Amino acid sequence: MSCAAARLPLILGELRLPTVKRLWATVAEQSNKENWPAERYLAAVMEHELAERETRRLDRHRIESQLLHGKLLSNFDFAAVPSVSKAHVAALVDGDGWIEQGANLLLFGPPGVGKSHLVCAIGNGLIDRGYRVHFTRTSDLVQRLQVARREMRLPAEIARLDRFDLLILDDLSYVRRDQAETSVLFELIAARYERKSLALTANQPFSGRDQVFPETEMTLAAVDRLVHHSTLFELNVESYRRRAAGMPLTIRQPTKKKD
Repeated sequence: MSCAAARLPLILGELRLPTVKRLWATVAEQSNKENWPAERYLAAVMEHELAERETRRLDRHRIESQLLHGKLLSNFDFAAVPSVSKAHVAALVDGDGWIEQGANLLLFGPPGVGKSHLVCAIGNGLIDRGYRVHFTRTSDLVQRLQVARREMRLPAEIARLDRFDLLILDDLSYVRRDQAETSVLFELIAARYERKSLALTANQPFSGRDQVFPETEMTLAAVDRLVHHSTLFELNVESYRRRAAGMPLTIRQPTKKKD
């Protein structure tokens, strides 16, 4: 081995080029056999470096997203949810206009119909396109924001979430309707309005004034921001879990009081 070849691993380590460090000798052997010009050899090893760097970046972003594992468009049962257009969903993943405009995505439907699967599948597709996504249960995020408020750092905590192009809030319906919880949620919605996208899943649409926040004025202001520039999916079908268990969909009628 020449002196230059012996020094290369150290040099490439200092330059933080791990893929080139691992592959340079193999590619050099092929280059010498086929008499490549220097620029072809350099381009070959650097293309490997770029490709693996992109793979590592996507892996990091997928881990930080905390998306539910295995929830992809390829295994979402569109036939079971005829109200959701596969072409429409694919367009949301392929088109970046709504993300760039800070538009929102709202998914409504009863438990077990695939809302979380669908929104995570969209999130995974966006990560492949280079966007940063974060998935969280709404109640968990609200607790985190409440702690930040008590410690006088709520604006900084909301600002930290700006690094995500799409913030997914799952199960909005289970947030308690009290002033402490809903006020921090409202501040998050207001801060991201027309700047950064939100995706929400909930059991019911915003059909009543008491469905989101206890105060009428706050509810109206929050819903106005959420539905403006938004895409809405209503998954009004029977639960996947109920169908898989072979259970009929039944509603228990209230017991009539005896006179």
